[in-house]
Amino acid sequence: MTGQALGSLKVLELCSLISGPYCSKLLGDMGAEVIKIEEPGMGDKARKRGPFLQNTSHREKSGLFLYLNTNKLGITLNINTEEGAGVFKELVKETDILIEDNPPKMMKELGLDYDNLKEINPSLIMTSITPFGQNGPHSDYKAHDLNMYFGSGLLYKPLDVPDDYKPAKGGGFFGDYLCGLSAATATLSAQFALGGTGEGQHIDISKQEALLALLRVTSVVYPNVGRPEFSMSSISGGMGGLHQCKDGYVIFTNAEEHHWSSFVKLLGDPEWANDPDLDNMFSRALNYEKIAPYIKEWMLNHNKEEIYHQGQAYGCPVAMVSAVDEVANSEQMKAREFFVDIDRKETGRFKYPQSPCRFSKTPWKARLPAPLLGEYNEEIFCKRLGYSQNRIKEMAEAGVI
Repeated sequence: MTGQALGSLKVLELCSLISGPYCSKLLGDMGAEVIKIEEPGMGDKARKRGPFLQNTSHREKSGLFLYLNTNKLGITLNINTEEGAGVFKELVKETDILIEDNPPKMMKELGLDYDNLKEINPSLIMTSITPFGQNGPHSDYKAHDLNMYFGSGLLYKPLDVPDDYKPAKGGGFFGDYLCGLSAATATLSAQFALGGTGEGQHIDISKQEALLALLRVTSVVYPNVGRPEFSMSSISGGMGGLHQCKDGYVIFTNAEEHHWSSFVKLLGDPEWANDPDLDNMFSRALNYEKIAPYIKEWMLNHNKEEIYHQGQAYGCPVAMVSAVDEVANSEQMKAREFFVDIDRKETGRFKYPQSPCRFSKTPWKARLPAPLLGEYNEEIFCKRLGYSQNRIKEMAEAGVI
């Protein structure tokens, strides 16, 4: 077998920025044909976001857009026009999966909601990604990645924790990527179910709920016992947490007694570790301020590679906090050839990360670079839908494409 896992699937993407495009990118990376729809003239909002190649703000040079839209065909189409909505429905007829991230009211007003689209394609799987889901009092609210982080409980701070604890959101639209991953998983599950039922379905993805689900045990404490769970180890660190060392940072966990024993060995079995006040995890947490200076001094006298390897040898759970350049240039990344070259008009050849999923029979391929705005209009509208060149010209002049 030399094809790709999802080589038979046809995906239509009506999304912008992160979550939706990342969802369809994951499907495209596994072989699905993805047709990305962008607004004429404007394009995906990600085209306006940096970083930009050569620090030049240009819709074809956004690193964010280039990464999110590899392995996709790209067309322009204004679905807010009557003709554009009609063209969209023609595309849906030949589509297995539709990924969209538009306000629920907008899709319904245009007659492009699932109830209408399933009439023309009963086997359609439609995945809708919105901040708060398709129903409820917040369903039409707009939200940024920052709103989603703080609105999901991920960065909750109780009133009784130390004042020096400052909730911090992960950088780089991390929450939106996680939502896109949840959407891709759900979409593939629906595709699998289609094989048994022969019927498509609508998948309602709430970004808020996708992030709330990541709280794991924390997310079920309050509904059951009426109080939020908050781990003090995440703020004081205990003997675990983040520590600065000679050339950067390392992070530990000391949740169990055997972790503490191995940690003490790593520190060279210091005399202060024999203090009776440190004989269990609770007393150590209460007396952490007393021993913190010793730990800090030891850390600052060792580099992270040394701490990591010695810690591993003693069975102490420790990891180096690595910068992106350290990871990208590591022997591990080179051995697995994680970064591959992709050539593209307007930007040339650059290195891109490939898929973290390795298939022995259906390997990942960099089939297509991110499309130029409207690059595949003629191929899709003329060759696929059979439109004449004159109609394409008229549609362009009318702002439909």
